[in-house]
Amino acid sequence: MSKKKVKVGNLTLGGEHIYIQSMLNIPADDVEGNVRQAIELEKAGCEIIRTAVPAVRNSELIYALKNAVNIPVVADIHFDYRIALECAAAGVDKIRINPGNIGGQEKLAKVVEAARNRNIPIRVGVNSGSLEKNLVEKYGGVTAEGIVESALDKVRMIEELDYHNIVISIKSSDVMMCVRAHELIADKTDYPLHVGITESGTVTRGNIKSSVGLGIILHEGIGDTIRVSLTGDPVDEILSAKLILKALGLRKGGVELVSCPTCGRTEIDLIGLANKVEKLVSDYDHLNIKVAVMGCVVNGPGEAKEADLGIAGGKGCGLLIKKGEIVGRLSEDEFIPALKRELDNWSE
Repeated sequence: MSKKKVKVGNLTLGGEHIYIQSMLNIPADDVEGNVRQAIELEKAGCEIIRTAVPAVRNSELIYALKNAVNIPVVADIHFDYRIALECAAAGVDKIRINPGNIGGQEKLAKVVEAARNRNIPIRVGVNSGSLEKNLVEKYGGVTAEGIVESALDKVRMIEELDYHNIVISIKSSDVMMCVRAHELIADKTDYPLHVGITESGTVTRGNIKSSVGLGIILHEGIGDTIRVSLTGDPVDEILSAKLILKALGLRKGGVELVSCPTCGRTEIDLIGLANKVEKLVSDYDHLNIKVAVMGCVVNGPGEAKEADLGIAGGKGCGLLIKKGEIVGRLSEDEFIPALKRELDNWSE
C-alpha cells in the first residue's frame, strides 16, 4: 500500500527516510530546562521532538521550543481541547491527541479546524493501557486487534470532519502484541505510522525490547518515525534509535564500532578502551567507516584489518591498523589519542 505523504514542519513523512523522535521529560512549567534538553536532543541527532502540554498556560513552551531548535515540535495533549488551540496558535508542527478523550465531537471539530487552518497534522495515539472497555470485552482482553480497531475508530472521527492530515501511533509494552498490531494496521491504512514499544523500561531492558520490536516491525517495511522509549535521559534514546536503523541497513553514516567480548587471553583494559572509543566515535557522524577494538592475538589482527581502522591488543600495548595495514605500535595510553588523530584526518 502506497503511503500518504504528511508534512511535519520541514519534514515529509511517508517516504523512504525513517525519522528519529524523542520526548522531553522535564516538567512543562520549567521552560528553560525543556529548552536546554531540546537543544541537547537536536545536537544528538533527534529529528522530531514531542513535549507534553498538560495545561493551557504551558503553550508558552511551544513558543520557546520553536525559537530554540530547528526541528519539528509536537504537542502531546489530553483532555482539554483548548490546549490544542493554543499550541496551534503558537506554531506547533504536529498535535498528538486521542480524539476519544478531548471532550466530545464538537470540541474535536474545533481542534481539527485549528489544524486545518495551519496545515498541522494530527497524530492519533492509542496505547494498549488505555484500550476502551468495550474492545477489551469484545476481544477477551487487550489484543492487537482491539488496539487497531480503537485507532481506526479514532481516525474515522477525524476523517468525518473531512480532515486527512493524519499520522497514526499504536503502542504496547508487549513486544509481540505491538508487532502484530502494526502488521494488522499496515494492511488497513496508508497513513504514516509512528512506531515504538511504549513503557519499555530502563535503559538495559528498554533497549532490548525496543531493538527486538522495532527491528521486526521496521524489517517488514512498516514505520515512518520511531522512538526508543527509555526510562532515563532521552538523549540516550537517540543513539539507540540510530544504532537500530543502522543495524537494519536503514541509516547510513556514522562510525560502526566492532569490539570483542574479551577472554582470558586479553592483556589490555579492553572494556575500558571500548567504552572510551564508543564515546569518541559518537562525534564523527559525518564518517561512514568501521572501527574495530580487539583484545588479543587470536582474532584481533584479522578483525582489525577487516575494519577501516582498528586496534589489536597485545601485552599492555597494541597495533594500530588502518585500511588493512599496520601503521603503528602503541602503548595502551596512546590508543585513544592515536584513534582521534586518525578520525580527525580521515579521508576515504
